[in-house]
Amino acid sequence: MRQSDAPKDEAAPDASGPAFTKRSLAAQALGRIDPVTKGVVAPLHVATTFLRDSDNGYSSGFSYARPDNATVREAEAVVAMLEEAPAALLFGSGMAAATAVFSALEPGDHVIAPRVMYWGLRRWLQAEAPRRSLDLDFVAMDDLDALRAALRPGKTRLVWIETPGNPLWTVTDIAAAARLAHAAGARLAVDSTAASPVHTRPLTLGADIVMHSATKILNGHSDVVAGVLATAKTDGFWERIAAIRSGSGAILGPFEAYLLTRSLRSLHLRAERQSANAAALARRLHDHPHVAAVLYPGLPDDPGHAVAAGQMEGGFGFMLSIRVAGGEEAAIATAARVRLWKRATSLGGVESLIEHRASVEGPDTPCPPDLLRLSAGIEEVDDLFADLDAALRAAH
Repeated sequence: MRQSDAPKDEAAPDASGPAFTKRSLAAQALGRIDPVTKGVVAPLHVATTFLRDSDNGYSSGFSYARPDNATVREAEAVVAMLEEAPAALLFGSGMAAATAVFSALEPGDHVIAPRVMYWGLRRWLQAEAPRRSLDLDFVAMDDLDALRAALRPGKTRLVWIETPGNPLWTVTDIAAAARLAHAAGARLAVDSTAASPVHTRPLTLGADIVMHSATKILNGHSDVVAGVLATAKTDGFWERIAAIRSGSGAILGPFEAYLLTRSLRSLHLRAERQSANAAALARRLHDHPHVAAVLYPGLPDDPGHAVAAGQMEGGFGFMLSIRVAGGEEAAIATAARVRLWKRATSLGGVESLIEHRASVEGPDTPCPPDLLRLSAGIEEVDDLFADLDAALRAAH
């Protein structure tokens, strides 16, 4: 089975010609022209089964829809190009993608995950690692000394990091973490959902696998649930992940993959606008009388700023959090008073979202009770600030 190998035709960009930018290639979804209709948008393939050849083979490369699909390959190819990866795999959700990596490990393997990370995966690890006989440690990944101390050479098989880390937006040095992991004989996997390949490409910094909840900014329109993995090399571990996707039926549906390819064509424009909005909001909220702290790696006084500046390009992402002066009650009251911002879970969409995370994550969350998580959309930043400013003032 081929991963991220989109159907080819003579109208695709000539590899022997100029080296086009990722922005241009993504805008045209790699430039493929449908060979039948000459349409500039690839067709949607929904077939679940495929005709055998007279010799009982499958010369088309497709046999059944559970392990593979032509429309899924189209989106995988664009993600692989963006991440500079030889292969990518799409899954039915970000959780399906992430858990496939851990499921590919052997019983008894030692794994390290961040203390600050997506709460759904942290909760899954806490419940499932013992059942799968995985030895699990949570570490403050922005502290390389703590990571170094947690590694067990010859025993640690996977180091999972998330940078920036949801919802405190802590930053992990990907290149340094990769060196430490590899020296111990472990792979490094990076959840780069909050960065996007527009701003960070972990594989070029030494990571072995990069994961995205494609539900978020890769799709960006709050109408697709998807996950994706991209790999630095198609080794046995990668083939194991592919087999898990096939065996568990975790592939993304073709219609969702079609929508994702549509969205990837505008990713650079959206990511740049959303990052610029987040940065402007962070600066304006930094000295707001009703904001106790702004958590955003783009601010010069943020603890992760120097590392982020070294590994992020063209901005610091679209996510920030604020700690509201007045505590939990004022934070919840602020979220209740916004008009333009939407009180909703998720992030990365073109609409700006606000959420009181401690209420969602429960008592074991590392999230302070006065924190509001903000996902900056593409609206006018003056409107976003005015709405939030009015809500903050009304809540106090």
